Amino acid sequence: MSEQPFDSFTHFAGFDWAHQEHQIVIVDRAGTIVLNLRFKEDAQGWASLREKIKDVSPGLAVAIETRCGPAVERLLEMGLAVYPLNPKVAQRYCDRKSCAGVKSDERDAWSFGDALRTDGHGWRRLQPQDPLTAELRLLCRDEIALIEQRTALVNQLRATLYEYYSAALEAFDDWVTPSAWDFVLTFPTPGELVDAGKRKQNNFLQSHKLYRPQTGDKRMEIFSRADKFASPSSAVTRVKSLLAVTLAKQLRTLQAQLHEYRQRITQLFNDHPDKDCFGSLPGAGPKLAPRLLGELGADRQRFDSPDALRCYAGTAPVLKQSGKTRFAVLRRACNTTLRATVHLWADLSRKRCAWAQAYYRQKKSQGLSHASALRCLGQRWLKILWKMWQENMPYDEARHTQNQVQHGSWVIGLTVPSNPSKMTLASA
Repeated sequence: MSEQPFDSFTHFAGFDWAHQEHQIVIVDRAGTIVLNLRFKEDAQGWASLREKIKDVSPGLAVAIETRCGPAVERLLEMGLAVYPLNPKVAQRYCDRKSCAGVKSDERDAWSFGDALRTDGHGWRRLQPQDPLTAELRLLCRDEIALIEQRTALVNQLRATLYEYYSAALEAFDDWVTPSAWDFVLTFPTPGELVDAGKRKQNNFLQSHKLYRPQTGDKRMEIFSRADKFASPSSAVTRVKSLLAVTLAKQLRTLQAQLHEYRQRITQLFNDHPDKDCFGSLPGAGPKLAPRLLGELGADRQRFDSPDALRCYAGTAPVLKQSGKTRFAVLRRACNTTLRATVHLWADLSRKRCAWAQAYYRQKKSQGLSHASALRCLGQRWLKILWKMWQENMPYDEARHTQNQVQHGSWVIGLTVPSNPSKMTLASA
């Protein structure tokens, strides 16, 4: 999509979207309303919108209170310039137009359109992503949502077992593994576990590769006394065992779908031209690298500096100053998916990079919490990632170490306290 200068737009629209109906208000350069349309979210409604705006669409810019979704995709498909609004900013523009607090879809759409007319020259236009990156981003976000559902089911299963089957909770620590779910399906109640006998119990452990010298005997001992501390109520056991089996089956089905998601994500990531850049990040691995790639995208003009990327990822703090008071708070307005991914990546990178571990320990010694130290480490990693992304090159540990030595980084002093010149020659 070619970048159209903002001063070439002749009309400005505010789009208040909903699931069933949308409201659009279009104003001209003078702020006069030229179109006020409410239409349904169906083929006929969008066709009516196309017909109404065909005369002004070449010079039409649209402000909308989201940056993704079916409405945004259709507006982009129509060739319109779309300017997304942060919900908090959108609310402030609505308040500016109505001091009394009057609210309606028509007033909101008019506020967005008129704000775009007066302040839009400083806004960032939404650029459509290439299909490969867009599909990868959606798959990764949906995978995260499914993982959250799995976590909820696991917590529900553990709560259910707590009511009648304490031996199962004692025997298994990790309830995200399919072997733990198979245990519930094979032995749904403590009585059935004891009646099965040692041979079947041992066969289950052997078939699921769970028998270890350090844990096998302990689990067998737990199995032998499973009915000693079970629910005294047979009704509770019958009802809750049915629920536990149901949850275990749901977890098995969900895990199969997650495996399918993982295969498709891996395939798309391997086909992406930026795979070498993101795949080389220490600690990112096959799960976090596609998420980072999907959230950053392929448009190198999207972030003009490392600080822009840091603000988008939520690692950069928000500074507040009034008079002699100056303090920083956690940035809330950011891409929460990217922030969580950077948090996990920074934590895993400590196992792969000596400088990352040294940096983390230094921040911890300064009194920061684990999360704050990882956020600072992620802040440093994003500067490196931005440079790699701009130049489309993989991560080079030797080059980074050499740059640290040349610039006199305090981090290199923690990792190589003696004879830094020798490190320079080795890195070169």
